[in-house]
Amino acid sequence: MKIRTLWLIGLAFLIAGCAEKDQGAPAAEDAAAKAAEEMPQADPAEMGTDAFVAHMHVHAEQLDKINAALSFGNLEAAQTPAYWLSRHEGVSGPLYDWEAYLDEMRAGARDVADAPDLTTARAAAARIVDGCQGCHAATNVEVVITGPAAN
Repeated sequence: MKIRTLWLIGLAFLIAGCAEKDQGAPAAEDAAAKAAEEMPQADPAEMGTDAFVAHMHVHAEQLDKINAALSFGNLEAAQTPAYWLSRHEGVSGPLYDWEAYLDEMRAGARDVADAPDLTTARAAAARIVDGCQGCHAATNVEVVITGPAAN
């Protein structure tokens, strides 16, 4: 079993445990604001630097949270990281056209955040993955990105 799989399983248990608390989860806006404050900032001209890679890893972590929640059938848990992905400030710059990929990722994330059911959310999450993979292909960065399980 790969470490990523173990991480996703652990994250799913964490999400499930938090969902059962009586205190309630913070509003999606509060969680998104906190995540944005913690997000490493990077200039696209610094692609490949530690700061840039850390910035991209934050994107991947949010996508992992979405996919783990959807894999376990928890739409509500997927919507907070989707909300964050749909609204955070991304990088921009002259290296190539980032906007097409960012727009695709943000639109998919917005649709997950607004999804009325798991089927709709899973289809939207697949579009986030497509945006990520398109950007990685354009920059010749090989990263394996998986989508949500079709449970």
